[in-house]
Amino acid sequence: MGAPIDARVKRLTLIACIMGSGIALLDGTVVNVALPTIQNALGGGLAAQQWVVNAYLLTLSSLILVGGSLGDLFGERRIFALGVSGFGVASLACALAPTIEVLVAMRALQGVAGALLVPSSLAVIVNTFPGGEGGSKSERGAAIGSWTAWGAIAGVLGPLAGGELLAIGSWRWLFVINIPFAIACVSLILFAIPRAAPRRADARRVDVPGAVLCATGLAGPVFALIEQPRLGWGSPAVIVPLVAGVALLAAFLWHESRARDPMLPLGLFRRRNFSAGNIETFSMYAGLAVLFFFLVLFLQQIGGYTPLQSGFATLPVTVVMFVLSRRFGALADRFGPRFFMGGGPLISACGLLLFQRIGTHVDYVSEVLPGLLVFALGLSMTVAPLTAAVLAGAEQSQAGIASGVNNAIARVAGLLGTAAVGAAVAGSFVAALDKHLTGVTLGPAARAAVSQAKRLPLGRPDVHGLTSTQAGALTRAAEQASLHSFHLGMAIAGLLVAAGGVVGVVGIRNPKRVVRAETCEGGALVGASLDAAGCGVEPVPQLTSAEA
Repeated sequence: MGAPIDARVKRLTLIACIMGSGIALLDGTVVNVALPTIQNALGGGLAAQQWVVNAYLLTLSSLILVGGSLGDLFGERRIFALGVSGFGVASLACALAPTIEVLVAMRALQGVAGALLVPSSLAVIVNTFPGGEGGSKSERGAAIGSWTAWGAIAGVLGPLAGGELLAIGSWRWLFVINIPFAIACVSLILFAIPRAAPRRADARRVDVPGAVLCATGLAGPVFALIEQPRLGWGSPAVIVPLVAGVALLAAFLWHESRARDPMLPLGLFRRRNFSAGNIETFSMYAGLAVLFFFLVLFLQQIGGYTPLQSGFATLPVTVVMFVLSRRFGALADRFGPRFFMGGGPLISACGLLLFQRIGTHVDYVSEVLPGLLVFALGLSMTVAPLTAAVLAGAEQSQAGIASGVNNAIARVAGLLGTAAVGAAVAGSFVAALDKHLTGVTLGPAARAAVSQAKRLPLGRPDVHGLTSTQAGALTRAAEQASLHSFHLGMAIAGLLVAAGGVVGVVGIRNPKRVVRAETCEGGALVGASLDAAGCGVEPVPQLTSAEA
């Protein structure tokens, strides 16, 4: 055991970890509100907007499990510093991107850096606040709690800060703002965080083949789904990546079943609660990603909201989560997670279905807010019990990797959810636009405007140079087609979330190893549970079936 770490070093280390993971969380929420502005500046339509988000998620979700292994191999401090530095450099490259293609490539690099800094920041906290001999589990628990709470605050501030920066400057400032925080964080890492001990003899090896197969396997279907509306299902540029991606994912599973230190231990999925919980995680977080992605686009491009207004519009979900998630976690600790994991998603699905009431002239209080509040209520009921059930489905010794797998699946859900629903939304928009323009006489300029409009579902077309009659007809048709496709997207999201609730009811059993859901209020994306950090919180007694 090394020498005790003094309080000042612990405090500075915690600040560095909060700052490092905070810029990654902030960046993820900031970019969503800037998508319409980026599209106006660089073009590319809906496909480009999806790639700006999904390029980041693709590399992050594929490599985040490898990031923890790299920390074991080279030291968490070094990997954390590399991740934060890389994130800052990639942010600068995003800010300077001259084209949408360059921006997408730099977002992918941001995801690589995020995959290094997110798991290593937790590992640094665990190493700095030892929970065993010579340490205090309560002190580690308080540090993890602070890290998680500030992560939630970053999630709240992201859309608001992004909207305000867009109101006073260019979208490029959204990436520039990361740089001073990255510099400050790296400085703290280098001067405050103690150097890591030599690599442990039993440290996990880095599963490089698994990471490559996972990233390329996910990239194929994502590319096919995003580009299909433009190229068509019959295009070799769609069919080949789709088939190749599925084959590579099959090869990934084969490799993981035989690897000495797999990034995805498939043995965990033999446990009922772990498997069911991760299926529900996929459904819930896919629906969550679809809601935030398409609602922000619709509010700005059809509803006429400013980026700041759209940032405020989604704030109630985070506020309700902040207030209720821990309370529902405490109830799940007492009554078991099954009821909450079944009922919560069904309530969230009802909230998503309420968006069928929204029109082209958006009234926030009567059309947007009710759906968000109902969705947030169901989400608050679900996330803490869901995370606790997934962790309880694994042995205590595997809690860390179980948490990492659950985190990765939540991010893959957002990646595939927005890509798949995006394909449905784009196809629906094109069909509805053609239907609404049936019988309308269009000149060459109007036909060109229609072709351009089909690249931007959930948006108003550029009608400059058209006659007033044709401009009005095209604008009304695009608005109605956007409304139709938005309703379809929310309906699919509702079905996804509801399916998660069915899995919760059918698949979940109240676990033998109890994990306090009250300490998992951040869910799969924000912070970490105390169980995953090895804090070993004593469980509260559960009611027996007779008492219930």
